[in-house]
Amino acid sequence: MVKTTKTVKLVLCVFIFFIMMLFGCRSDVKIEPAAEDVFKHWAAAGFLAQKVEESKGFIAGTNQKTNGSDYAYLYDNAVAAIALSYAGADWHAQKIADAMVFAQGHDRKFHDGRLRNAYIGGDAKSDSGRSLMAEKVTIRLPGFWQDGRWQEDSYTVSTSTGNMAWSIIALCTVAKNAPEMQREQYLAAAISAADFVMSLKSDHGGFTAGYEGWDDAQTKVTYLSTEHNIDLVVAFSSLADAIEEKDSVKAMEYRNAAKYAKDFVFSMYDKDLCCFYTGTEIDEKTVSKGVIPLDANTLAILAFSEDLKDVYKVISFVEKRMTVGEGFDFSAGDLDGIWNEGTAQMAVCYSVLGSSDKYQKMMDYLKTQVDVDGSIPAADRDGVSTGFVIIGSDILWEYHNTQSIGATGWLAFAQMNRNPLGKNPE
Repeated sequence: MVKTTKTVKLVLCVFIFFIMMLFGCRSDVKIEPAAEDVFKHWAAAGFLAQKVEESKGFIAGTNQKTNGSDYAYLYDNAVAAIALSYAGADWHAQKIADAMVFAQGHDRKFHDGRLRNAYIGGDAKSDSGRSLMAEKVTIRLPGFWQDGRWQEDSYTVSTSTGNMAWSIIALCTVAKNAPEMQREQYLAAAISAADFVMSLKSDHGGFTAGYEGWDDAQTKVTYLSTEHNIDLVVAFSSLADAIEEKDSVKAMEYRNAAKYAKDFVFSMYDKDLCCFYTGTEIDEKTVSKGVIPLDANTLAILAFSEDLKDVYKVISFVEKRMTVGEGFDFSAGDLDGIWNEGTAQMAVCYSVLGSSDKYQKMMDYLKTQVDVDGSIPAADRDGVSTGFVIIGSDILWEYHNTQSIGATGWLAFAQMNRNPLGKNPE
């Protein structure tokens, strides 16, 4: 009888301890560094850290669509995770990486390593972030109520190769400072994502732009993007470095893929104009010369500054063709406003190239855009055009004067003098 009583007491104590650990200690976990501490050093990274502390997962900017869920864009979150990792905010970076891993493993339709272009902001594992479909837990996708029905848009449910590349870079970056179990999860997710992208290899060079459309009718996007392939060079190379010791054969596959993407990127370079074109038309061969975007050139500088002999001529092209006031437009087009993310990219380029005066000039402009919370808007005004339409629609792709996670992430890189696509001091 005494033995039975002791056993019951022991079980009860273990149960109480478990409940305390589950509900009590969870809320008392001390986050170091806290967002406020990060903010003291780098305001932009501090803002991103605060957003993660609030969401416990994917983060989204304010000024979202009316009556809709928070649109947490995959690219924005990848950039944020990298910036937070650079700032030493590993807990915060890992929360975003954890959300990516969960999203990849709990898609409602696809199980091939792909990630969607956007998710709902917040903890993907919470009741608000997940659904139960056919007795399986799946991650929820963002949308909005219209006429009494839940609506989703084609872009957010689609998969962009460039966004996949940035996610791979983020997972590899965050893995470096993660505990062993999480590190393995992040690299496994990065491998799955990379293998999915490998299936998009074009016979004409490089990798195509992904898939678009609704779940049951998604179609392959067959144009080739210079910017996407720049991102892939870094993504494949980063992953190869991360797994080299454990799997040198697979690492070599990724190095070959990186070279394949890089060869395509340099095929898009115009030696006379000293600029990179946007990519190809849907036939995967015809060079698209109608719109010359800034990021195809800034990201090429950041990824290949050592290989790019005409790097200062590329900078000169951007300065001559895309300058608007104290910043830069999205493309060499109508010059109707300043794209803050691209302007921050130029600041990082100037930093990498040692052009300190021009770097400071960019930072002085960006300071005029910074809110008290450390964030910046996507553009200095509403309706800044890109020259493109949103994938899968006929809607003009424009940037507005609203809070942007991606632009703030690039501001963080500029404030920290870190290059997300190149070598940085450890």
